[in-house]
Amino acid sequence: MTDTNRATSSSTNNEQWTSVQAYVLAVICLLVGIAGGWFIRGSQSPAAAAETATAPSPAPAMGNPAAQAPTPAQMQKMADTQAAPLIEKLKADPANAGLLANIANIYYDTQQYPAAIDYYQRALKVEPANAGVRTDMATAYWYTGDADTAIAEFQKSLSYEPNKANSLFNLGIVEWQGKMDINKATAAWQKLLDTNPNYEGKDKVLELMAQVKKHAGVKPGTPAKPLQ
Repeated sequence: MTDTNRATSSSTNNEQWTSVQAYVLAVICLLVGIAGGWFIRGSQSPAAAAETATAPSPAPAMGNPAAQAPTPAQMQKMADTQAAPLIEKLKADPANAGLLANIANIYYDTQQYPAAIDYYQRALKVEPANAGVRTDMATAYWYTGDADTAIAEFQKSLSYEPNKANSLFNLGIVEWQGKMDINKATAAWQKLLDTNPNYEGKDKVLELMAQVKKHAGVKPGTPAKPLQ
């Protein structure tokens, strides 16, 4: 997310982005990352992607009120607050793909996936070949329950960057978890390993490939249980 200075208003009705809110949002992002930790950001470097895929899940600070999960309405409010200065900048530069993607990332990280998809789509109208942004949008579609569109967007991302590791990794997850297509999931991960021989997350990929073999007898199209 881009660190942007927010223009403050003299109106007492406008809430400020406080340090507590920022901390809570950080906790949200951490928990979202844990819950969907199998997925990798499309724009992450291979090293960061590997760290995401293999990082252990820390226990939340149960004694800290700020660490308690906020309601969906609170999450949306915080996302809107943080996105506000970027949206204001967008008025003067509506075709700024980077700015649009940064706004999308804010909504993605706070689980506001329809809003995230909207901004990712707008960014891709400007830069359709941005495989990282398209991978993030595809993952957001998955979180809305639309596995088919997610797969289509991962594949489109790969049409621009055929060997993009993060797209291949996430595609394999959705083929497995969304469609229970073990062959396609394994093919995506195998291509990842074949075309990215120095991929830092190789061990995690091999672990996943071993796990999917347990579902080898399941008919493709049967939804899998959510990953734990």
